[in-house]
Amino acid sequence: MVLRFVQLKEKDGARILAAVNDSGLARKVEVADTLLALAQAALAAGATLAEAAQAHPLGAEVDLAAALAEGRVLAPIDHPDPAHLVLTGTGLTHLGSAEGRDKMHKAALAQKEGAGEQLTDSMRMFLMGVEGGKPAAGAVGAQPEWFYKGDGSHVVGHGAPLISPAFAKDGGEEPEIAGVYLIGPDGTPYRLGFCLANEFSDHVIERGNYLWLAHSKLRQAALGPELLTGELPVDVRGASKILRDGQVVWEKPFLSGEANMSHTIANLEHHHFKYDIFRKPGDVHVHFFGTATLSFSEGFQTQVGDVFEISAAPFLHPVSNPLALAPKEIEDKPVTVRSL
Repeated sequence: MVLRFVQLKEKDGARILAAVNDSGLARKVEVADTLLALAQAALAAGATLAEAAQAHPLGAEVDLAAALAEGRVLAPIDHPDPAHLVLTGTGLTHLGSAEGRDKMHKAALAQKEGAGEQLTDSMRMFLMGVEGGKPAAGAVGAQPEWFYKGDGSHVVGHGAPLISPAFAKDGGEEPEIAGVYLIGPDGTPYRLGFCLANEFSDHVIERGNYLWLAHSKLRQAALGPELLTGELPVDVRGASKILRDGQVVWEKPFLSGEANMSHTIANLEHHHFKYDIFRKPGDVHVHFFGTATLSFSEGFQTQVGDVFEISAAPFLHPVSNPLALAPKEIEDKPVTVRSL
């Protein structure tokens, strides 16, 4: 049996952790009230998350449907010090994922004399993954595109707004799977599991110049309600929707899992954790594995108030978040840096 874990608050505000079975039955975990605390206990005991959670019999049944409806479900992972939660991702990792990106950047190439059928940097990166992103066991594969998204303060849970900065040009969804990790005392990365995610980005900024990709990714990201333990199915099939005034205005299937990827998950993990700065004991990492499905690539323009909804089996619950815009605190004025 595969267990899922959900972090939530009771009606009195107290935090609890729930273990959820394949049928959706949720029960309170008695040995820990957060996923991080459970993971730390599992490491100390040399156990899996499921074993650690059931070291003491599970408690009372938890009504997840009510908690979701009442906005009491949190992101599946957090850290008491947000600076010790690192958000990162890799792009151009899925079969077909280069198509949308390629469209963004071909216009610039077409303006160059004699560009002809010259490949964009995006397409070259994608083809590197197709050719070498799935190495033999024990070998190192092609290096993927990599980006930084922020720290734990950029994580939002199901139902919370995804807030676009006031200076943003766009706020667009990216339906993905994310891996969640804890670095052990000896610097070993441990994967806790996987969750649905919306790797929210500014695609207008990115389209303007590929070197602005780093700027476009410094945004919040939403994580689905549950952490799925064990291995990710090789073929994940879901749907990405945008609702406006309660009506679906854009919808498309999305695929993930290694059967639909140009890289193995192990290869993506290696190229992140090969840097010792990402193997600091006690740190938590959330790493986004990429997507091939974007409404922006099809010319859709999001609006404040739109609701992004992403769902996929084997996850039992979707992740749904409205788009919001931060207030303009500084109107057309630069940030002032003062000298001490």
